[in-house]
Amino acid sequence: MGNEEIRLTMFPIRLDNLRFTPNGRTVLAGIDLTLDGEGISVILGPNGAGKSVLMRMLAGLERPDAGGIAWNGDDAPRARIAMVFQQPMLLRTTVADNAALGLKPLQLTRRALQARVAEMLSRVGLAHRAGDSARLLSGGERQRLALARAWAVRPRLLLLDEPTAALDPTATEAVEQIVREIRTDGAKIVMTTHNLGQAMRISDDIVFIESGRVREHSPASHFFSRPRSSEARLFMQGELPWRLTFPPSAGD
Repeated sequence: MGNEEIRLTMFPIRLDNLRFTPNGRTVLAGIDLTLDGEGISVILGPNGAGKSVLMRMLAGLERPDAGGIAWNGDDAPRARIAMVFQQPMLLRTTVADNAALGLKPLQLTRRALQARVAEMLSRVGLAHRAGDSARLLSGGERQRLALARAWAVRPRLLLLDEPTAALDPTATEAVEQIVREIRTDGAKIVMTTHNLGQAMRISDDIVFIESGRVREHSPASHFFSRPRSSEARLFMQGELPWRLTFPPSAGD
């Protein structure tokens, strides 16, 4: 299957009235959202808004209590999905072995597998650590390794849940650059973050979630200059260290 065919069969992703109420507690209260196959979509929202649960549903790790996800009209995606968490799970083995973990189901030849791993480690700046134990890596290096492992399977959709939350600015910059390169390589990126500066730097569009609902989905330039929803305006005014004012929206 060619890359263009994969692009057409996986997107758009349509989330229709997704609801999730574990133990009677509403986490997702009816998510309606359409994601196309291009760029970096950043999901923003306050703590408890449902961002991570939504990401896990896209990854197939959680099932909604109601509603569904359609992948260009299909019940399941026809291309690879990878997910990277805030705290990546690494094996107690070498950096190279960890990078190869997701490749095992692909049944590559040993030579092809080794070449893919070497390429990915080089692209994330860890080629010189290939034979080291993953336990010896810094936090930023561990996250770069997790990205290399995900990138190695050539995902069409890459989900990133707070990938830089525990990193310093230098490590964060390195991760952001890798994310941009993965997007350029053909993957659609969906990412959560609490860092509004990061969202401004890296996003093409913003999905703003509050109380388990999508309150706004718009191009990043529009969202940060003139958010349409009162919830988004209040969120940004509370999160940024400087005072923001916005012109009245059409609904005010």
